[in-house]
Amino acid sequence: MRIIITGSTGMIGNLVLTHCLNETEITEVISLVRGLTEQKHTKLMEIVVKDFANYSEQDNLFNNIKVAFFCLGAYTGQVSDGLFKKITVNYAVEFAKALEKNSPGAILCLLSGAGADRAEKSKTSFARYKGMAENQISNLKLRFYCFRPAYIYPVKPRKEPNFGYAILRVLYPLLKLFGERYSITSTELAEAMFHVGLNGADKEILENRDILKYKDAKA
Repeated sequence: MRIIITGSTGMIGNLVLTHCLNETEITEVISLVRGLTEQKHTKLMEIVVKDFANYSEQDNLFNNIKVAFFCLGAYTGQVSDGLFKKITVNYAVEFAKALEKNSPGAILCLLSGAGADRAEKSKTSFARYKGMAENQISNLKLRFYCFRPAYIYPVKPRKEPNFGYAILRVLYPLLKLFGERYSITSTELAEAMFHVGLNGADKEILENRDILKYKDAKA
């Protein structure tokens, strides 16, 4: 089984990548990266991409793909609105189009976010752009699953991207008490994405509580 992934150096993408490398059914993992990493594995092939909105030079990499994971993203406020839209919408859609062109019918797992607005009318750019990406990919000839996690608790300690995330990390034990709608751990999300990638799911849009149902699924 041939897999392609982008965003594998991020918190969730790296965990998904690890699952893929450890899975015996998967024979090759193509990781599209901005720069080569020091990670080595017999199954892993890292490809440096100059422009994530243009895969014309990497078209052949999308041949015979069974499952694709799009985990690339940016935090709101971390980059300009224009760049945030480009990363969230253009990068995701062009990745999906390259997959559809070369491996129609493949499974695509998109790391989206809670509150994604497919009406594209939200006042927040995060919700509007996430919904925009979901809409455009949903129209392609792919088995598409979008994951909408709420707050993602980093199991592995990290430097938080902003003050808001630092506060949420402290409040995580309290968030858990409010049920399955409000939080998920990084490992739970990655496990669910991996299992859905291999086995599919019963619906296209997976909200936080839906994602948690798949975290213990058997591949």
